[in-house]
Amino acid sequence: MSKTLATPMGAVLARRIATPTQVSAATGQAAIARARRIVHIPRRFLAEEWGGTETVILEISHEQKAAGWQPEIFTSQALKAQPAETIAGIPVRRFAYNYPFFGLSAADKLAMDKKGGNLLSLPLFAALLRTQNVRLFHSHALKRLGGEVRTAARLRRKPFVVSLHGGVFDVPAGEMDSMLKPIANKMEWGKPFGALFGSRRILEDADQVICVGFNELEQARKQLPHDRIVYLPNGVCTERFSRGEGHGFRQKYGIPAGAFLVLNISRIDSQKNQKFLLEAFARLQHRRPESFLVLMGPETQPDYARALRQTISDHGLGTSVLLLPGLRNDDPDLVNAYHACDVFALASIHEPFGIVVLEAWSAGKPVIASRVGGLQRLIKPGETGLCFDPNGPDGLETCAAQLESLAADETLRRRLGEAGRAEARAQYDWKSVARQLEEVYQAAEEHAARRYHSRR
Repeated sequence: MSKTLATPMGAVLARRIATPTQVSAATGQAAIARARRIVHIPRRFLAEEWGGTETVILEISHEQKAAGWQPEIFTSQALKAQPAETIAGIPVRRFAYNYPFFGLSAADKLAMDKKGGNLLSLPLFAALLRTQNVRLFHSHALKRLGGEVRTAARLRRKPFVVSLHGGVFDVPAGEMDSMLKPIANKMEWGKPFGALFGSRRILEDADQVICVGFNELEQARKQLPHDRIVYLPNGVCTERFSRGEGHGFRQKYGIPAGAFLVLNISRIDSQKNQKFLLEAFARLQHRRPESFLVLMGPETQPDYARALRQTISDHGLGTSVLLLPGLRNDDPDLVNAYHACDVFALASIHEPFGIVVLEAWSAGKPVIASRVGGLQRLIKPGETGLCFDPNGPDGLETCAAQLESLAADETLRRRLGEAGRAEARAQYDWKSVARQLEEVYQAAEEHAARRYHSRR
């Protein structure tokens, strides 16, 4: 196992990976051998509004299914009311929900659906209680929804695992203010449900806590009163992103064949800091008029999207910048976009991991990214990418200069791209990540067995 992906789990790491029929031997619980269902619970899940968390859940589910488990996704009807569907072979069930605040407008509710809403779904909780053949609950959410998972697991004496995808201990104040804006000055009537479900004890009571970002891991270890915390980074399907039709992508979207193309794929959101990237690109475009920028992703903050369009207009970049909506995960243009670009750029002010970097690397593309959060550990400056400080006094000029250096040096682009591709293949393949997640699950089962046995 590589040093990068090693999880601090003591003896668990030395144990071979169990198949569904071997789990009872690994945990000492014969009943678990018959329990094959793994229930993943994210806040929302739909193909039309795709992001890193959705990618992680789907890819892990594919690996679990291939190993003989029965992964399912239980989520809310946020942004999609369809109660059931299958996405890339994985069943998804959606349940009615609400936001327990007085005075929420339709715009407030939509904003919360798109980002960070602390929802309540009693139908989902009821489904967790009655679903049979459950091996383990895996929550990808905290707050009230995470509390529902915690409570259902405890009532049913099942293990539960929590993944921290978007930052909990390592979140800038401005990012938190943005998420709380829709409920500012609104009266909340849902606090009793939070207390009932033990929402403030989710991480304390979890049988394992997974951090995808190393900064988050370090903070969690300082603040949580137990050692059931592991670092498990995200992964990538290197084979899928290794081949694409870049020329066809450029033709389809009217991008000149000879343009130096900078690509950013992330939700249109202040956290992703596309305005900074636009400003840096404006400097590059002034020096190299053949440059072109594509910003691709769903708009989670409409006001920020409007501000981006105004910035494009103010700099006269209307013919050099293209805003594309987020694509479904199964859309071939998602892969084609990486192969169309000359460089991938990510200017986030906060980034727990950065799965898009792995996708760009798998396509053999050089990466320029912020020196923040999980990106600091993911990218080796000068070896697998170039980094800048988005908050530093010279951050903008540094980013622009790095873009220009790559535009001028094809050899540098190729070297960084190939080094990134090798890193992705060696360290971040989903099969390796899934094997380590199975180890986390087994540790969670062992902890849950000790917990519930001690209560008899």
